[in-house]
Amino acid sequence: MKRILLAAAAAFLAGGAAAQPVSGTIELVSVPGGCFQMGNEIGERHERPVHEKCVEPFAMGRFEVTQTQWQAAMGSNPSKFAGCADCPVDSVSWEDVQVFLGKLNSENQGRWRLPTEAEWEYACRSGGRDEIWPGGVGPAEVSRIAWFNKQEAANMTHPVGKKEPNGLGLHDMAGNVWEWTQDTFTSPYNATADVKDAKFESRRVIRGGSWDGKVNYVRCGIRNRYETSRRDTRIGFRVVREIAK
Repeated sequence: MKRILLAAAAAFLAGGAAAQPVSGTIELVSVPGGCFQMGNEIGERHERPVHEKCVEPFAMGRFEVTQTQWQAAMGSNPSKFAGCADCPVDSVSWEDVQVFLGKLNSENQGRWRLPTEAEWEYACRSGGRDEIWPGGVGPAEVSRIAWFNKQEAANMTHPVGKKEPNGLGLHDMAGNVWEWTQDTFTSPYNATADVKDAKFESRRVIRGGSWDGKVNYVRCGIRNRYETSRRDTRIGFRVVREIAK
């Protein structure tokens, strides 16, 4: 299925009259709505406090957005690790991603956006389960589900979908590339924000860890943040399509 979707994206780039829209090349997983305990009391300070969050049903990309899909929509490939069509696109800023999403939305195939931080963690936890790593694996088994650790990942990204999925069928929720989310860093954890954190209010959250992270940095609860203009070889994204009510 993944190869078929990538081929469709390549056909779009070729400019054929009947080419499939880029949005049609994104394989989606339906995520049922629900409530869960978000955060981690034994994680880093900015993962606390644990609090209940509820999300509405949504559809999330089974894979991180690939270089082929980005190029088909944007006409260029900014990735440092270029030359791997089905590797996740990297070195894209939050602002760049908004342009990509605008192009998807112009295709009139539903409403596309980044996941909220709550949606991302709920999906990472296989639908809000009490999981530290996607799929409920233990620390000795993380290599089954994630490209992480510089040595094991050979200092680069890898094709999406090569590792085991989590309980919802989502791949690479841990490792490969950090993933941009819709939210700013102090939300929903502003109860613990202090003066030092205040400068991060406009920075957007990234989730999931990357190819150079250690095992603690590919947990479902791990959070980081960057300016919306930041481009980094460790950062990519996946998309959400809203479900009409």
